[in-house]
Amino acid sequence: MKRSLLLLVTLGFVLGCAQTPQARLGGIGGTSWQLVKFQGGDGTVLVPDDKAKYTVAFAGDGNVSVRFDCNRGRGAWILTGPNQLRFGPLALTRAMCPPGSLHDHLARQWPFVRSYTLKDGHLFLSLMADGGSYEFEPMAGSSRLSSVPRRPTQAAAGGRRCSVSAVLLLGDQFGSG
Repeated sequence: MKRSLLLLVTLGFVLGCAQTPQARLGGIGGTSWQLVKFQGGDGTVLVPDDKAKYTVAFAGDGNVSVRFDCNRGRGAWILTGPNQLRFGPLALTRAMCPPGSLHDHLARQWPFVRSYTLKDGHLFLSLMADGGSYEFEPMAGSSRLSSVPRRPTQAAAGGRRCSVSAVLLLGDQFGSG
């Protein structure tokens, strides 16, 4: 009986800590990017003075961190379908950025991002209604972020997660305790 219980507990632990498919993160969970340019639907092209001042980092737990020039922010992201992306409200600092900053443009357009594409190592975030797209490149030195999911979301389906509850349920089912 104890041997069977040990086998079930081990099996529960192994299954609970199994690698889950990265595909559910859409290839963007755990990555960080810097802005290359904005290409508007009307042909307008905006290029940042310094790519490193415009960044986005997608954590594997569904959180997103951004830097829009002199301001930083946090929010949430979720995949709503294949290559479909939605952002929750951003909590942004409110510093006055210098003239020529793309901060206002990004902050104003961010809620209208609806899809993404990974092409030639770059991330393209597209606005709804052909409003344009933002092109990002991987940040130097870190294309993968290390983050531990705090609570599962649709975006947090990749990576390694251990489920202690599976082991506890097995213990309760067999009357251990």
